[in-house]
Amino acid sequence: MADKKKILVVDDEVALRRALCDSLKSFEQFEIFDAGDGEAALEVIRRERPDLVLLDIAMPKMDGIEVARRMQAEKLLDGTKVMFLTNSTDITQIATAVEVGSSDYLIKADWDIKDILRRVLEKIS
Repeated sequence: MADKKKILVVDDEVALRRALCDSLKSFEQFEIFDAGDGEAALEVIRRERPDLVLLDIAMPKMDGIEVARRMQAEKLLDGTKVMFLTNSTDITQIATAVEVGSSDYLIKADWDIKDILRRVLEKIS
């Protein structure tokens, strides 16, 4: 398992989180983790040091922007890519996501699961 790429899926929408996790698990080269809120996400990030975090912005307990800020402050972005996957089209929020270390920003409504998987494969390869 040491050679597998670790991916963390963080979203409070259970159906989407499960669909993404199930789809990603079909790729043998990935080890998949998930979290339903920002606090749980940070715990997994600190413990597992994923290669990629798919991160929703609007979540309970701690939003995705704050998760990325804390990752940046704790030097947890070294070797970890962050892809925001959100419904927000707010240009200020997009700029903030880039500022806090996002390597990609996807609007959920504009993408289906297959497209998201394609982007994940591009980012993690």
